[in-house]
Amino acid sequence: MYLYHFGLRELPFTLTPNTQFYCGLAPHQEALQVLHTALAAGEGFIKVTGEVGMGKTLLCRKLLRELGDRYQVAYLPNPYLSPDEMRRAVAQELGLATDGDQQQLTSAISNKLLELAMAGRQVVVLLDEAQALPDETLEALRLFTNLETERFKLLQMVMFGQPELDQRLAQPQLRQLRQRITFSYALRGLNRNECAAYLNHRLKQAGYQGDSLFTAAQVEGLWRASGGVPRLLNVLSHKSLMLSFGRGEFRVGNDTLAAAVQDTEAAQPWQTPWQRYRVWALVAMAMVLLGTGLALRFWPEGMA
Repeated sequence: MYLYHFGLRELPFTLTPNTQFYCGLAPHQEALQVLHTALAAGEGFIKVTGEVGMGKTLLCRKLLRELGDRYQVAYLPNPYLSPDEMRRAVAQELGLATDGDQQQLTSAISNKLLELAMAGRQVVVLLDEAQALPDETLEALRLFTNLETERFKLLQMVMFGQPELDQRLAQPQLRQLRQRITFSYALRGLNRNECAAYLNHRLKQAGYQGDSLFTAAQVEGLWRASGGVPRLLNVLSHKSLMLSFGRGEFRVGNDTLAAAVQDTEAAQPWQTPWQRYRVWALVAMAMVLLGTGLALRFWPEGMA
């Protein structure tokens, strides 16, 4: 690959949600603050939504790493579970045997939750890709949060999902669960300055120490082409470095970046500053010619 060519220790723009490359920009830091505040308050349901590629899984794993010994965490990355499968998955995460019928399993989970609460530990279930949870499983999760003492909930749920999750929860049959979501956060895309900080951070974390690989105009191009979506930024940047390596470039060229954007189906078309100037110049010239033509057509004959 291009590691030696650019003096890198590792690939900076992989799609694996590696918390080592977490960049504390406003959207994700705000979401983390909401999550920590809600968990500290002992709320039942917490929701984080965002479009595909916004970094929800990375945020989930970052939260998982930051929660201290006060919390007992059950991480469920595969959301497409029936109610019974969900109960068994939670039981397994809590270190319980998963045999027995549903009533025995629910009783065992309840006893374990009470035991942990008496030991001063909060139980948190992290659900990734929650928009894929069947309705009956969502209802089973709601019933789990009914487990509580007079002072606090025995179980807290954090749901990470795409905007479709909000559409699902808007259904009348899920209104009871929707009312229990006390904290929520919607991830937005990165703005232009955040995009520049994101690219520089990942390159630095990967060991890059040279001059900037992308010009300011190219960073803007990456921002526009990706729509501020971190996953697309990674794809476009990775392709740009691969092509630069193949062409023997030590900085990304405009043609190289344009080729990377053209090769990525989800990206928006990118133009160099000169191309954008030329388009606007042609539009302005056309408007001038049109205005001149109309003026000549309707110019009073006596004024000629």
